[in-house]
Amino acid sequence: MINEFAHALKLSDLSENTIKSYCNAVEFFHRQYGELTKRNLLSYKGWLLENYKAKTVNLRLQALNRYLDFIKKPNLKMKSIKVQQQNFLENVISDADYRFFCRKLKGDNRLNWYFVVRYLCATGARISELLQIKVEHVEVGYLDLYGKGGKLRRLYIPRRLKNETERWLNEMGFSYGYLFRNRFGERITARGVGYQLKIFAKSYGIDTKVIYPHSFRHRFAKNFLAKFNDIALLADLMGHESIETTRIYLRRTATEQRDLIDRIVTW
Repeated sequence: MINEFAHALKLSDLSENTIKSYCNAVEFFHRQYGELTKRNLLSYKGWLLENYKAKTVNLRLQALNRYLDFIKKPNLKMKSIKVQQQNFLENVISDADYRFFCRKLKGDNRLNWYFVVRYLCATGARISELLQIKVEHVEVGYLDLYGKGGKLRRLYIPRRLKNETERWLNEMGFSYGYLFRNRFGERITARGVGYQLKIFAKSYGIDTKVIYPHSFRHRFAKNFLAKFNDIALLADLMGHESIETTRIYLRRTATEQRDLIDRIVTW
């Protein structure tokens, strides 16, 4: 049944990561709770609430609800929980740390990783999107991405970064294929990127809590709005379906709030 469910999800234009996540959630439920009954589903929801944050809980519930629709049991579907919107961004790398990180990676001749960080922060790419970039995309200066319903989003490579990348590619002798590869010439993985960047950050004395691929996407958004305050354009560039998702970047990070309070409140 799970294979049929996965096939149905593919027809719905969902990403491979989403399909895998939904199927894993369903398989986990069956292993731990067995039969799909109201009682078991409520027990599962309770367990999720005790162990995960609201956003993750809702993603798991969404997966089960999608499966319940698939097997024609919509009456068993569970309600999502309310997510409290934070009024700040947490654990986002500062612009100073980003620039310091780049200087250190470049100075140590870790150019492959230098460009990983540069591309994440200068394009606003998600890690899954970063891994799709090829040499051919650098040459034209953009990568076209297709989301839900075939919606097109163009990921632009800024001219300065494009020129710098082309010089590096010439030195490396790369003329085609994926831009980011491991020492065996294979495309790097999302898990490998997250793991390796934290190792480098620790060696450079940077707080590892702010070093993860999506942190650089947050920094891209913050820097973009600081230089060009057009939130509608930013929403398009980041591929947000709702501009409300983008509004979080108008707020200050937790660190920025802390610094402001320390400077302002002197009474």
